[in-house]
Amino acid sequence: MERHAFAMEIKKGQMNLYRQKLGEIWPELTAFLDENEVRNFSIWNCSSLIFGYCETDEKKDLYARAVEQIGSLLTKMEDTFTWISAPGQNMRLMYHNFGIVRENKELIRHRMFMTKLKPGCEEEYKARHDALVAARGDVPDPGPDSNFSIWSAGGYIFGYDEIDTSMEVEETPEAHMATVSWETRQLEIMDWITNDVDWLTGTYHPASVRLAWHQGR
Repeated sequence: MERHAFAMEIKKGQMNLYRQKLGEIWPELTAFLDENEVRNFSIWNCSSLIFGYCETDEKKDLYARAVEQIGSLLTKMEDTFTWISAPGQNMRLMYHNFGIVRENKELIRHRMFMTKLKPGCEEEYKARHDALVAARGDVPDPGPDSNFSIWSAGGYIFGYDEIDTSMEVEETPEAHMATVSWETRQLEIMDWITNDVDWLTGTYHPASVRLAWHQGR
């Protein structure tokens, strides 16, 4: 399976129109997704940012066809946004913990977060997360997290995670302290856009909102 992501920034005052246009093209867009076997397609929003995520079979020549087939659909929306990373120009994968991917999404809690990297900190961010991958080794994480990936484009960080709610447990004091230590260190190199660590910083950020989702065939 291949994972793909894209990002855009909504022009000032155009969010309502973007949502309207997305609704107008949705039937044609989902028909394209089904025709090309694109699955688990979702669009997320926080502040002026949009993040999109989807999955395809490996080595599927999706975007060459997408340029032709859905170019007219995007033209209907182009006045509402600017690209941060367009489809077919995949963002840099900064971290992955794909684990055991759940095909049945009924008991899945989706999490999506956004941050802004401080200038010159992209390689440090990547190195810290490469260390997590190395420490985990080749053993698949049994959960509750799966399909966890973090992407970078335009100085932003976009994280996507699927959490099996039947496997979630309350955080132990030891795990909580490890989380505090990690997030405190991460604040050296990035600033949060979503509200994921407001409990730690005492500040306010909006939550990420899933605008649309299409499971696919």
